Amino acid sequence: MNKRILIAFCFLLSAFSSYSQQIPRFNPDTIRTIVIDSPVNIVSHKLRAQDFIDAVMADTGFYKAFQNMKLYAFTAENRIFSYDKKNKVNGKIYRRILHSNQAGKHKVEYTAKSDSGNVFKKNGKYQLYTVEMFDYIFMNAYNSGFVKSEGTGTANKGKNEGYRAKLKTLVFTPGRKVSGIPFISSKTEIFGPEMRQFYTYEFARGKYLDSIPVYRFKVIRKPSSAPDDVVIQEMTTIFDMNNFQILGRYIDMKYSNMLFDFNVQMDIELNRFNDQLLPVKISYQGNWNIPFHKEERASFLIVHKDYKRE
Repeated sequence: MNKRILIAFCFLLSAFSSYSQQIPRFNPDTIRTIVIDSPVNIVSHKLRAQDFIDAVMADTGFYKAFQNMKLYAFTAENRIFSYDKKNKVNGKIYRRILHSNQAGKHKVEYTAKSDSGNVFKKNGKYQLYTVEMFDYIFMNAYNSGFVKSEGTGTANKGKNEGYRAKLKTLVFTPGRKVSGIPFISSKTEIFGPEMRQFYTYEFARGKYLDSIPVYRFKVIRKPSSAPDDVVIQEMTTIFDMNNFQILGRYIDMKYSNMLFDFNVQMDIELNRFNDQLLPVKISYQGNWNIPFHKEERASFLIVHKDYKRE
């Protein structure tokens, strides 16, 4: 009996390791910043599931929070780890950057900077296309310190920009159809009539950053469906209970076919400064294998702090 249990355990462990990321990466999980009080009967709160869906679809404040950064001086601490095929760390990047906007001109000052391991190509550019995607999605208002400014400009248009733009749509305007991606375009429309059957909704309430009362709205793939029935395996959105503003988003995306496969988890958290929403943390972990690029495995932790209006 013990032998059977041991064999079964080894089999499960092997299967689990094949499909999930059992590596020491930053865990991008919004609920780590939230203390959940209890599940919520939204009817008693005079809410419907459609109220949360409508708020997600109509929201523009989440993306605007990143545009608001241009009005502030702040400190960014950025860490990136890359991994080999055995999920061993093979590259590290660290930046601590002071961003300011003196006389209307953006200024970047490095207060700490280090690289180690398999980070650069022979031409001096970073190995990771993931870094380039990150800059485009979150930091294209100015240089983030990972990729030179021209790397996210018009000189880099084409197929790469198309992939980045589609990922940007998934992150900031989830629930919409993302055209132009073979096999998965229609699967991103998670609230549409064809995709809704694959998901279940969960509601809870709690405290965000120890003080802000919030609702947590989870959209999760039903266990009865197959992982490849959907692209978005889970999307968690954190709403301020007082005004229904979105303060955080966790998204888990996985898909695999003959052309590409990816397994990405990302968490984005906002907070208020001078009554404006601004990003305070982005954590990411993911494996990408897409056309024209070798497979990449990476994790990020991006923290913004000390915001000052200029």
